Parts: sequence; structure tokens; C-alpha cells
Amino acid sequence: MENFTLPCKSNPLIPIIPSKPKPALTFSNKPRQNPPLVQNLHLLCKTVLDSIAQTGSKLPAATYMNLLQSCIDSNSIHLGRKLHRVIHAVDDVTPFVETKLVSMYAKCGFLEEARKVFDEMRERNLYTWSAMIGACLRERRWGEVVELFALMVRDGVLPDWFLFPKVLQACGNCGDFAAARMVHSMVVRSGLIGNLRVSNALLAVYAKCGELESARRFFDKMEARDRVSWNSIVSGYCQNGDTVEARKLIDEMIGHGIEPGLVTWNILISSCNKSGQCDVAMELMKKMESCGIIPDVYTWTAMISGFAQNNRTNQALDLWKKMVLSGVQPNGITIASATSACTSLKSLTKGLEVYAFAVKIGLTDDVLVGNSLIDMFSKCRDLEAAEQVFNVMSEKDVYTWNTMIGGYCQARYCGKAYELFMKMQESDVRPNAITYNVMITGYIQNGDADQAMDLFQMMEQDGKVKRNTASWNSLIAGYAQLGEINEALRIFRKMQTFGVSPNAVTLLSILPACASLVAVKKVKEIHGSVFRRNLESELPVANSLIDTYAKSGDLEYSRTIFDRMASKDIITWNSAISGYVLLGYPDVALDLYDRMKQLGLKPNRGTFAAVLYAYSLAKMVNEGIEALSSISEEYQIIPGPEHYSAIVDLYGRSGRLQEAMEFIEDMPIEPDSCVWAALLTACRNHGNLSLAIHAGERLIDLEPGNVLIQQFVLQAYALSGKPDDTSKLRRLGKENATIKRSLGQCWMLVNNTIHTFISGDRSKLCSKYVKSWLQDIAEKANGPDFHCGFAVEEEEEGISMVHCEKLALAFALIGSQSVPKSIRIGSCLVLKFNLTKGGDSWGTFC
Repeated sequence: MENFTLPCKSNPLIPIIPSKPKPALTFSNKPRQNPPLVQNLHLLCKTVLDSIAQTGSKLPAATYMNLLQSCIDSNSIHLGRKLHRVIHAVDDVTPFVETKLVSMYAKCGFLEEARKVFDEMRERNLYTWSAMIGACLRERRWGEVVELFALMVRDGVLPDWFLFPKVLQACGNCGDFAAARMVHSMVVRSGLIGNLRVSNALLAVYAKCGELESARRFFDKMEARDRVSWNSIVSGYCQNGDTVEARKLIDEMIGHGIEPGLVTWNILISSCNKSGQCDVAMELMKKMESCGIIPDVYTWTAMISGFAQNNRTNQALDLWKKMVLSGVQPNGITIASATSACTSLKSLTKGLEVYAFAVKIGLTDDVLVGNSLIDMFSKCRDLEAAEQVFNVMSEKDVYTWNTMIGGYCQARYCGKAYELFMKMQESDVRPNAITYNVMITGYIQNGDADQAMDLFQMMEQDGKVKRNTASWNSLIAGYAQLGEINEALRIFRKMQTFGVSPNAVTLLSILPACASLVAVKKVKEIHGSVFRRNLESELPVANSLIDTYAKSGDLEYSRTIFDRMASKDIITWNSAISGYVLLGYPDVALDLYDRMKQLGLKPNRGTFAAVLYAYSLAKMVNEGIEALSSISEEYQIIPGPEHYSAIVDLYGRSGRLQEAMEFIEDMPIEPDSCVWAALLTACRNHGNLSLAIHAGERLIDLEPGNVLIQQFVLQAYALSGKPDDTSKLRRLGKENATIKRSLGQCWMLVNNTIHTFISGDRSKLCSKYVKSWLQDIAEKANGPDFHCGFAVEEEEEGISMVHCEKLALAFALIGSQSVPKSIRIGSCLVLKFNLTKGGDSWGTFC
């Protein structure tokens, strides 16, 4: 609209007022089923065309236009094109005749041919422009409507009261506020500002473009207002999220003697639901019913979808039942919303009820309904039902294919997913980036990283599908979950080399992987990416940085990020508290907990787990017991195994082992392996052999394949003089011999490369001097002064297992070019090696 100009004439603008407009019709390029009419039209056209061909006579314009109208009524584009070819036989081809031809093409659904006829016309009047603009409006080509209007004005053709609202509707839908203001000025100059229909269109476009102040001023100055006027201004405030003012307007509307209609109530109810004010929407629905207005399908759909989208799924399904009982027939959006609620609940039973209703009313072939049903069945692990819905759908879009492929991938049926992926490429629906991303995620989660990488490489080979950030994220997250941290970091760097900016999801995938490495330099490198892209302000990213820095041993950086955060949620506080607990600073953790409560934040399950361990580290038994009581009494949270194991640890650290055992016996839930492991650790630390054996036996019952626990209990039996029990346990060990042993692991970062060490794996020990060094350590470790109490001994080290930390030490010492200046072991089991003058390498014990 930059070159939009107004015609300047000395005479006042006189609008052309056509006859009363007919109701709007909808048109489709699918032929309507009216065989007699089509047959008669064929016969009539054949007679007329044969007569013209034989006699060379001219066809009256009125007859020609009537024939074109018959083509419109029967949606017969074939006959319309035949008539177009003989337009030269019309006795007088006026603009009205050509306009009728434009209308025929447009209303039969062939807009491009209509535009071609329109462009070839030598003379166009208001009706011609109105026909073309109306055709584009029906096809929702809003920008084209505005462009045509500008061309019309430049041609000197003036719009009327019937055309202005159409153009204003297009301005509102494409957000062209500048064009809307220009049209407003033309309305004023045309003297049509008093026309209620035009005024309502102006009000609606201001509201839709978000110009609420201008809309309100215009509304207040309107000489006459009807229900449409009030609906427009109410809708404007609703779209802006100001439901309070919208409700005030409804009260004012009633005060002016205009009762809100069904449309008004639906606008307000839908807006409240979209903004998360579901309870307010429910009150409005009740008020609407008290005014004698019965909710229709749009009311119920707004309510059901609103509650479903705001995670109030049970209430959404209650509303669904009430709607069905009230006799209102749902539409496709209603069915999809109810199905979405069933998906969130993972309730196959309720989903089948909705499915049965969809079958009953014949909506299963609807694309939206079918897609939601496939998604629901897939996530409820009923792939046969999902396949059935997929197969009966006559029309499928890309979401249909992606959902079914995703269902197979989630169920780890990657072979079936690939077969469907190949079928999709043969169909008329082409795979998009989401299709590839789903496949990549499915393969890598199934452990097939090579196939995932092949798909990733395939994406841009034909140039049709471009990788997006999510494509890179799928690989990074997948490799991180597989424990292949080097590969995850390599792809992270390559992603940036290709000019693809990491987003919050990327960082939330890569940061936890670094936290498991105790590699603070790598975390700082990633933090640099966060800072450069201004992502630190995103709460989940900042929370992850706090957690990762703490787990990497750098509490200073963790606290710095925490202190400068403008807003904090419960996860922020939990991350900071847990970090101090992890690194052995219970006093600071408890101070943070007190600050959090003073600020009015309500602790959750995670908070209490960290706080109870803080009390355990500080050996504050009474305070810890009081905190456990407050979980249920003050905060109505049912304590879980993590809280009970923390209390056992609390008693154990303080040496109150008998009280710990009594606590376990009185627990309202069955103790899990974490609870018994906490007791076992306490018994080992305090040398209580009999109670340690009891805890170890309970652990073996829960984890019969845990070889380390078996070894410990065997040693404890030997020390306590129970050879019979030892033989029983050895038999259990033989039975579980095929179970893969859980091996210790540790990591070390050297020269920007992460090295993983697994107990028993000596592949990285390239020096011949390492073996003798390891043997020397083993001899000293097995000496009489090394053990206090009892401990799990290493297996014989001839053909032996070697602890992963020994391997890491050997690798670091042999690989360094200078003698290490210091080796520090911190309370969090971190080793720091000063390998070179300018840099550090970090490792962690398992």
C-alpha cells in the first residue's frame, strides 16, 4: 500500500448503490450432485452452440449470461469453458457479460482463469472489480484483495457501501493497518461513515489490528450501534487478553438495552479459555444459560479445548460428557480436543469412548479427528488401532504420516517406521523436516546411531528438505542419552560451524551431559554460546546452568547466575540448594531454603529431598525429622522413597543405626533399594557388620543381579563366619553369571577431548610402565593398614578388573609432559590434575 493514491476530482464523490446484496454463498470446485440439471444444461448448450455453428447467428447477451449462471448453479466448469470459447458469437460483449464470465470461473473454483479473463478486459466497472475482489476474498487471499482495491482506485472506480466492508475485512486479516486507515479516509470522503455496516467493518479492522485505543474512540463516537458493533469491540479486548474490560462492556451493552447474543458469549468464553481463565469461562457459561441462551457446539468446544489445553483434562472430559448428554452434536474440533485430553491422561478406555462416538456420527474420515485419534492410540500403546484409523483415512496430510511414523518410533518399531517413511515418499504427501526429525529421534533412542546419522545426512541430499535446529537437537540429545558425549559435543560444534544457532532445547540437551563429566571448562564454553545468543534470560536455560556448574564443582559460577536472575521459580531454588548439598555445604543450602520460604515460594518434593540430605550432612537429626513431618502436615505432600532414604541417611551419618532400622520397619511404604543402600552405607562407615549383612540381603532380594552387592555380602559372611550362607550366595552368583555387570566409569577432559574409563578396560594404557605402576598400587591397597573395618575388595588383578579411577590416573600421569604439581581429592570425589602449566584437566570417581 506504499503507492496508494486517491483520485482527486472537483465533483463530490457519489457512491454507486447497487441493489440489496444477496446472502453470501460458498463455492467449491467439487461438482454438485444434480444430474437432471446438468443433463438439461448439456442439451441446451449443445442446441445453442450447434445453432450458432450452422447459422452463424449472434447470441443475445442476456441468453449468454443466463447460460453462464446455469453453469455456476450446476458448478459445470466444462460447459462454462465451452461458452467462453464462443463469446465472439454474443451480439454485444459488454463489461457486464465479461464480469459474468469472471464470476463463473471464480464461483466454480478456478480463480486463476477468472483473473486471466479479468486482466484481459478492456473496460472494468464497479461490478467487475467487486466480482474479482469477492472471488479473492472467498479464497482468503487477503493481500490480493488489498492490491486489487488499490488498482481499482487508481483506475478511478469508486467503491460503494457493499465493497468497503469486504476490503476492510481483508485489511484486518492480513494486518495491513496502513491500508485500513487509507480506506477509512475514503469512507469519510464518500459520506458513508454513517452507514452501520461500513462503520462496523471499520471498528472490526481496528480491533483486529490491535489498535484498541483507536477502536474504542471510534466505537464511542458511533451514532448508532447494533449487536455486531458491541461484538467487535468485545472481541478486540478479548484478543488483547483484557477479559475484565470485555466483561464490563457486556454489562454496559445490557445497560443500553441490547442483550448479548450467542456470538457475544462465545467470543468472551473462548477468550477466557485461551488466556487460561477456565474458571471465569465456566462462570460465564453459567451466566449465559441463566440468561436463557443455550450453549451451542462452539461454546462447548471452546470449553473442552480450553480445559484440555490448560492441563485440566479430567474436567475437559466431564464437559464432553455433559455436552453429549445435552444433545449437542460435536464437530471435528470438539472430537479432537476430547481425544487430546484422553491422550494427556494416557487413558485408552476413555479414548475408545470418544472414538466410538466419532464413528457413530461419521467423523473418523475428518483429517483433524483422524490425526488426533492416531496420536492418542499411539501414545496409549495401541498401535493396531492407530494403524486401523490411518488405513481408513481417505485423505492424509503430512501430520497424519508424521504421527503414525512417530507412533512406530515411540514403540521402538523402527523397521515399520522406515517402511511407512518410504511409502510416504511414494504418496502425494512429501516428508518434511519433522518427518526426518521423528525418524532420527526414533533410531537414536533405539540405539541405532548410525542409521540416525544416515537419515540426517540424507535430509539435504535432494535439496527438498532443509535441516532445522530441531534436526541438530535430535542428534545432540540422542548421543548425550547414549553416553557418547564426545559425539554430542562434536555435533554441537559442527552445528554452529554450519551457521545454525543453538536454541534453548539444544542447550538443555547438552548441558546435563557436561554436568556428568565434571568438566567445568566445557560448561563455560557452552555458557559462552548461551551469552552470545541472549538465552540466559530464559528460565529453563538459567536453571540448567546453575545445576550444571554445581555438578561440575564450580559453585561460584552457579551462585553468580542464581543471584543475578531477575525471576526465579521453584526449579531455580531447588538447583541452587541441591548444588550446595552435593558439594558438602549444608549450612548454605539450609539458608537458601529459609530465604525461599520467606519469599513465599512453596517447596515441592524435590526441595524436601535436597533439604533432608542437607540436614543429614549437618547431622541435624531433630530438624530433619521435623522437616519430614511438615512435608505431609504443612504442605500436603505424600513423602516418597527419596525422602525416606534421606532420613535413613540422616540417622546413619549420626551413628544412630538402630533408630534407622526402626524407622525403616515403621515406614508406611515398602522400602526400596535406595533405602537399604543408605543403611548399608551407614553400617559400613560405622562398622556394624550384622546390620550391614541384613541390609545387603534385602538389597539382593530387590536387585538379584547386582554383582557388587553380592561381593560385599560374600565378604561380610566370611568375616562373620557364616560359610553356609556364603555357599548359597555363590550359587546365586552363578545363576546370575550371564547378567551384564554394572561397571564403574569415570571421565577426564584432556585437550578438549573427553576420555571415558571403564573398570577393567586397559585399551587406553599404551605405556609398558603402567602395568607395574598399577601392580604397586594394588599391593599397597591390599596391605594391612589400608582398610578400616571392612570393604569390597577388588578381584584378583592378574587377569583382573582395574578400577576406573586407577585407569584414569595412569592415563593422566603417563600422558602428561610434566610432573603433576598437585593431586587434590575433594569431598565430592573430584580429582584435579595440574597436567600443564597453563591448563587443568578434571576427572571424577564413580
